[in-house]
Order: sequence, then C-alpha cells, then structure tokens
Amino acid sequence: MDRKTFYITTPIYYPSDKLHIGHSYTTVAADAMARYKRLRGYDVMFLTGTDEHGQKIQRVAEEKGITPKEHVDEIVEGIKKLWKLMDITNDSFIRTTDNFHKEAVQKIFKKLYDQGDIYKSEYEGWYCTPCESFWTKTQLEDGKCPDCKRTVELTKEESYFFKLSKYQDRLIKYIEQNPEFIQPNSRQNEMINNFLRPGLEDLCVSRTTFNWGIPVSFDDKHVVYVWIDALSNYITALGFMSEEQVAYSKYWPADVQLVGKEIVRFHTIIWPAMLMALGQPLPKQVFGHGWLLLEGGKMSKSKGNVIDPVILVEKYGLDSIRYFLLREVPFGSDGVFSNEALINRINSDLANDLGNLVSRTVAMIEKYFAGTIPSQKQSGEFDEQLKQIVMDTPKKVEELLDKLQFSTALTEIWKAISRTNKYIDETMPWELSKDEANNERLAAVMYNLAESIRIISILIQPFMPKTPIEIWRQFGLNDESTTSWKSAKSWGVYPQGTIVKKGETLFPRIDIKKEMEELCKITATEEEKKTSKSSCKEIKEEKEQITIEDFAKIDLRVAKVIEAQKVEKADKLLKLKLEVGEEIRQVVAGIAKNYSPEEIIGKYVILVANLKPVTLRGIESQGMVLAASNDKELVVATVDKMIESGTKVK
Repeated sequence: MDRKTFYITTPIYYPSDKLHIGHSYTTVAADAMARYKRLRGYDVMFLTGTDEHGQKIQRVAEEKGITPKEHVDEIVEGIKKLWKLMDITNDSFIRTTDNFHKEAVQKIFKKLYDQGDIYKSEYEGWYCTPCESFWTKTQLEDGKCPDCKRTVELTKEESYFFKLSKYQDRLIKYIEQNPEFIQPNSRQNEMINNFLRPGLEDLCVSRTTFNWGIPVSFDDKHVVYVWIDALSNYITALGFMSEEQVAYSKYWPADVQLVGKEIVRFHTIIWPAMLMALGQPLPKQVFGHGWLLLEGGKMSKSKGNVIDPVILVEKYGLDSIRYFLLREVPFGSDGVFSNEALINRINSDLANDLGNLVSRTVAMIEKYFAGTIPSQKQSGEFDEQLKQIVMDTPKKVEELLDKLQFSTALTEIWKAISRTNKYIDETMPWELSKDEANNERLAAVMYNLAESIRIISILIQPFMPKTPIEIWRQFGLNDESTTSWKSAKSWGVYPQGTIVKKGETLFPRIDIKKEMEELCKITATEEEKKTSKSSCKEIKEEKEQITIEDFAKIDLRVAKVIEAQKVEKADKLLKLKLEVGEEIRQVVAGIAKNYSPEEIIGKYVILVANLKPVTLRGIESQGMVLAASNDKELVVATVDKMIESGTKVK
C-alpha cells in the first residue's frame, strides 16, 4: 500500500544579495514540519526555490553590466549554500528560469486566455518596483508604497488582465466553508473584510516595459507578470501542464503552504482564484506566519539591520539557531529577535537544561556502573510520575506539530526535560551510591534517566537534527528500534547492558557579557556603524546555576566560636577556634573590622567544613565562615536558635 503523502511549500524567494534570518525562519519551520512527517512515515514533498524574473532584477543586472540570468545564477548559488548550512531537507528546488516552468506557465497563460479569463486592456497605476506591486492612488500612503514605504512610479502600458473579480463570491464562499484554509484565523478575517468584501479588481498579469520574464506565447511584446509566473511554481514543480504529471497527481493539493503575512493576500486570493479558473483543487491550507522583527522594527537591507544567519550558525551551531527560531516565537505571531534573547535561550534551555541532563546522566552511569546501562528491577518513589510525563509528551507534540505550533511543541518537550532533571534532584543518586544496599534502586534510577533521554532525543529530531545523533552516540544507541519515532511511544525500550561514553559538552555555556559586546559589533545597523553609537543594552551577566547535586557536595555545619584573636599585622583577620561537634577547627576569617574577638565568641556560625585548607598569614585555615556583606557592612551568618555544634545545614 502506498504511504500517505504530505506536500509542504515555502514561498519562492526573490534573489537578493543577502538572505537574512527572517527568510531562514520560514524555511526552517517548513523543514521541521517535513522532518516530522517523514518520521511519522509520510511520503513527503518539500518544495522551495527562487522567483527570478522582474523589472528590479533586470535593472540591477544592467547596472552591473551583466545579463539578468548571470546575476541571478550567482545569487541562487548562495541561497542553495545557505539552505545546506541550515540543513534544509527540501526535496525539490525550483527556479522560475527553469525551462519546464517557463513552458508550463506559457500553457497556463494561454489556457486562461482561450477560456476568457485573461483579456487585453490598458493599465495606468502606481507601481512599486521592489515589491513588484501595482497600487491605486488611494492605496498609497503619503504617496509611497504601503508595504515597503518606498517611492512608486506612475505606469501606463498595454497589459493583459486576469478576471480576478469574477471569482470574488466563490472565494468568499470557499473560505467561509473551509475555515482551516487560511490560518491563523486573524489572517482569514483580514482577507475577507479588508480585500474580498470591499470588492476585487481585475489583475494585471503581463508587462511590456521590460523583457526579463517569460514571453507570452501568442504576443511576444508581453512578458508574463509575477503572479501567474511565480505562483504557478507550486504546481509546475510537480509537472503540471507537462507530459509527465505523476508527481502532480500524487502530491497536489498541497497540505500546507507557508508564507509570510505580507504575502498572504497573494496566496489566499490571487492563487486560489487562478486554480479555480484552471479547474484545479485548492491547497488544503495556507499558513501566514508573522515576522521575526528586530527591536528597531522589520529587518530590511535598506535599513542596514539584517541579521546574517551564516554568522550565527558559525558562532553558535546549527541546532542552537534552529531551536531559537522555532522556540522563541509562537508560529503565526510576530516575534522579536535580540542577541540577548538568543544567548539566554542557549544558556538556559540548551546548556543548563538539555546539555546538563545528558552530561550528568552519562557521568553517573560511568561512575556508578562502569558505563553500562543497568537493568530496571526496582521501582520507587517519583518513578511513575516521571514515566507518565515523559510518555504523555509524544502525543502532545504530535497534536501541536499537526497544527504547526512549533514553539508550544518544544515547550512540552522541555517540560519533560525539566521533570527529568527534577527526578535526579529527588532521587539523589549520589546519596544512593553511598550504600550498596541501594544498588538496585540506583540502577533503576539510572535506567529511568537513560530511557527518558532516549525518548526526548527522538522528539527533538524535527527541530534539532544534529543533537539527537550526538546523544545517541553517547548513549550507545545505533538501532532504529530504539531511535524511531514509533519507539518514543513505548517505555522500557532502552537495551540493558548498553555501553555509554561521555562525549563533548552538547551546548557550552556562553559568557553573555563578552558575547553581547561582540554581537553588538556584528549586528550593528549601518547608521550605528557610521556614528559609532550602539543601541545594544548593557547586560548584567547571569550567575551560573548549580544543581542540587552540586550543592550536595558542600558540607555546611553549625560551629560554635570558642576562641578568637586578631592576626598580627592584618587589620581584617581574626583567628577563630570553632567547636564542630567533637572536633575543634581553626579558621581565619576576614571579619576583624566588623567584630571584636569578644563579640564573636559564643556565636553559633555556619562553617563550610569540607573546604580545602589554605594558609593565610602563616596560619592554616580549615574551612570558611559564611557572612553577608555590602559596601557598608558585613554580618556573619548565624543560627537563630540554640542547636548542637556539628549539626549539618541542609
């Protein structure tokens, strides 16, 4: 039986000298969805590509003294390299200069003309070259393009028109009867209320003022304008209007077409109207996601505030950037990219949570069981709760990814990671290891940790393709039976006796203050570079968090001060004798400016009892007394009730 198919597309990108992180956002999201569906067993077709015709490209090429094709060839090569760097697994890459696409577009145009959906007339209106959009005078904002705010040109020329107005009522009815067609719902309301109900005008679909485009087959003065050319790629890539239409029959209609919110109008009004005219089914869903903004507004080459994904991937690794893009912003909403948010995500979610969990678990299995995964023979407190949360996660992730809710799906996975980290703190393996009678319980704890990490590693695959492979390497997993998506829905799959081997840290912590300074230089706008001014915020470095396991290494004891005297030629130091249970300790403390020997004698202080001895002014100090201080005063930490010296502080 044939596998169920899934067809996902991104917009075809207009060749520009630099694709910024916002372009990567769409493509990474589509790639995550494609990977997820493949893991679920679907036959996936993932399409991306480039829209290479138009007046803007012709003008740039002329200025450079080269042909338009030479100009776009160079840029497209860079785009393909970027997708390779981002580990994008597209199944097809279409260029609108491909011969098969050009031939199909000419046939589509001719069919629509022959059936009366395209007619010749004359167009006069305001044209924005960068956006390749026509506007009426009333649509302009302060005489400029309402989308990009740049200058427009008054254009008058003979053109062919598509009868878009003819399909207005059919479109409204279709959208209302198919509420999942346009997502999120806010985009659907916008299309109906702002564009469809006020009325559609027929659409200019050819140009004569430039020739860099697909010639109209029956009128070579005209080239096919962007809408019929670019939008048709989603079906011409599958062989539509060619002799070989197997792929079209197999994959169309598309399951989801991802687009930025600025082009939702074209994909949910013009594109479905074209398909209706061609008698073809409409895509099942068009999802208009929000923008990834900078704090100063939308990324734009003209503003000089473009964030280069190549730099970010080279600095922080592919999976860190993919994770940030998909976690930081709920898909569909606008979100803000900031250097601070990126570094905090890496340090908090990836280094502290996931990376630390993997590192601690492997280290403990190596320490307590010589690197061999033990058997799970004994269950205990906290086990069922951990198992329940981890086992509920795959279903939640599937439900959310089926709705393109990447950020929320990752949130659910991180809940499982957080619960697994908490399980370590609850079960305290370092305490269990102190008594051989606890060996079976310790073995069960280690197994549960390894099994939780196995399931988590499978679930992060669509988002972070490289990290699971490294986790599997450290945990000795190299068989599909333990790493398939299906296996994530079963507990107890981890093979007992598997050898683990600690590897490099998955996500090293970043010095945020130092890194912010460097990133500010890299991502400064052109204006900031010219004026040497920076809009970067002063960042206070976060103190690295420790685990309960780290804290358990510190032996804090209540100690009674039984003797005290000043250290000669040292204004700040007192030599203390402390009673710690039955033991007497000598400690040198820098408290002489705040406490006289008489004041401190008799107090019950807190001693760090397992601190390595040091020599201060020739006197051995066997520990450290805790104190709190600010710029004005210092106060020794004491207990507020009488308690035996030597009592452990927990």
